[in-house]
Amino acid sequence: MSGKARVLIAGAGIGGLVAGLSLLRRGFDVDIYEQAPHLGEIGAGFQISANGARVLFELGLEKQIRATFMEPAGKEIRLWNTGETWKLFDLGVVSIERYGFPYFMIHRADLHGILVDAIRAVKPDAIHLNAKAVSSVQDGTSVTLTFADGTTTTGDALIGADGVHSTIRQALFGSSKPAFTGCVAWRGLVPAEKLPENLRRPVGANWVGPGGHIVHYLLRRGELFNFVAVVERSDWQVESWTERGTNEECAADFAGWHQDIQTVISHLDQPYKWALLGRDPMDQWSVGRITLIGDACHPTLPFLAQGAVMAIEDGFILGRCMDAYDDVETALQHYERARIERTGKIVRGSAENAKRFHNHVLSNTAEAEAYVTREFEETKVEQRYDWLFRYDATSVSID
Repeated sequence: MSGKARVLIAGAGIGGLVAGLSLLRRGFDVDIYEQAPHLGEIGAGFQISANGARVLFELGLEKQIRATFMEPAGKEIRLWNTGETWKLFDLGVVSIERYGFPYFMIHRADLHGILVDAIRAVKPDAIHLNAKAVSSVQDGTSVTLTFADGTTTTGDALIGADGVHSTIRQALFGSSKPAFTGCVAWRGLVPAEKLPENLRRPVGANWVGPGGHIVHYLLRRGELFNFVAVVERSDWQVESWTERGTNEECAADFAGWHQDIQTVISHLDQPYKWALLGRDPMDQWSVGRITLIGDACHPTLPFLAQGAVMAIEDGFILGRCMDAYDDVETALQHYERARIERTGKIVRGSAENAKRFHNHVLSNTAEAEAYVTREFEETKVEQRYDWLFRYDATSVSID
């Protein structure tokens, strides 16, 4: 797209920031509106596979990311009660040899800060805080965004990057009715120095068990231990990352699990809990000059570790499409077309993995060993993950 079209982005999460940086680097004028009063240390860790690393490095962020990330040697499956261990897949040099880029773990706040700094280096006043988007209207030539305080702003395009409870999505497509999955997730952090050496190995672990599973890995060069645990229960249906729980309640949800898990739970600084709600993939994201990215259009269960990566891919491909097509509406249609099949497949695949991680045959140790050996056999694992990691958002077709 020629000239300096003005793009409005509602939401300064990872997806909104990647989209903003991708567009700024291509010469677009971008303003990002965030409802929070400040950009702080929120969230915990997430995993960035090679397909996400490719985008972030292409955006010129490799040096900053390497200064704070944790690059694991591999990922493993562990059995909930005995701790028996199987290799899931190799990472480290294997990821680079196979896919060209590393697989790494990073604190959300660290990546968020890197993206904020990169955007401000291009346009210092691009990010606007205390700006809660409440409505939007378009007239065929522009989009006007209205905020909670009654002020407005107008641009050539609007990107709804406002998360799972997206106001922009609701305005375009009406209220969605997510279904409770029957699962509650716990998350928390532990200073790694507080844990025994066997838990500080540079690998990511997926513990599988009857009615629950746990993922943990190191962050910040190995200084922090990130813990995420999912349990089947029906008495908590609040979909929020900031609801505080207690170590005692978390331990009760995983009573009978291996002592390693009990040790971690007892050391969590502050456990948080949230209900996991499922949503069917959308068949349309864009209307005229408005589109959606990230959790606003394809929220997913966290069982393929691709939620953040999908938003990163979205943001980069959106920039490519805006750059390639002179007409805003055409550009957004090509962006949606390039992304909708892949993200839908990931959403469905994540739901399938939940069943695999929580199978109740795992309650019987003898049967569990055979089940894990069968379900996480190398060929099956490659079929589930290889297509994810090989994806190249920098060159995939946007025709």
